[in-house]
Amino acid sequence: MATFDPHPEVAPKDASTVILVRDSESGPEVFMLRRVGGMAFAGGMTVFPGGGVDPQDADADVAWSGPPVSWWAERFGVDEGRAKALVCAAVRETFEECGVLLAGPTADTVVADTAGYAQARKQLEARELSFSQFLARENLVLRADLLRPWANWITPVGEGRRYDTRFFVAAAPTGQIADGETSEAAEVTWQTPEQAVTDWTEGRTMLLPPTWSQLRAIGEYDTVAEVLAAEPEIPVILPTLYQEEDGSWRVRFPGQEPYYAAAAHPWAKR
Repeated sequence: MATFDPHPEVAPKDASTVILVRDSESGPEVFMLRRVGGMAFAGGMTVFPGGGVDPQDADADVAWSGPPVSWWAERFGVDEGRAKALVCAAVRETFEECGVLLAGPTADTVVADTAGYAQARKQLEARELSFSQFLARENLVLRADLLRPWANWITPVGEGRRYDTRFFVAAAPTGQIADGETSEAAEVTWQTPEQAVTDWTEGRTMLLPPTWSQLRAIGEYDTVAEVLAAEPEIPVILPTLYQEEDGSWRVRFPGQEPYYAAAAHPWAKR
């Protein structure tokens, strides 16, 4: 069994991913987007909204409602500067990628309709406007209390692009519409975790291990309220990329057996 290591070790960049959830008759649904096939990282994969931390996220001077930065730093095991950047990136990326904005005009309200911010959203995605500038201009308060810390996965050593990703969960705000109006999404959908895993098992989508693992975790709950009330342990998970004797590639990670038993994985034909 040979270890896969075609690239020099690349230091992982901080990233934030948000699992948006909403209630349905079949239980909690999650918002998923299929990334454009030509993208350098996870092209063609079905994922949750998210992306890399921008340098401006760490310096953001924003009105803030919810647990203090020190609380987030303790939960994610980072210093306060990184914690602030991760939370700001989580809210910014969610807005950029699907139009859901976890912010409001006061500390206990949330924007009811984000359509009026369409131009600002494009400017944020193009990095023509910083997130703190946007919030200040619109007199909006970042609602950190609408987020919950969920997981921490790091891209395996050997990949050309690596991310140290913190996963969050958040309930989709009432009245806001999650969409696919971004250059990074080929398709978007709301699904129960079971439906999302079935699509992958039957070959209609591709799921990376972190996405698959979070779907299975969310699928253990019957309501959004239960998801938000959960307080999961957040160990740092660093999968190992390796090659089987038959030449196929796999990633070793906790709870991997059902992943490989159910369907082909993204590295099978490397």
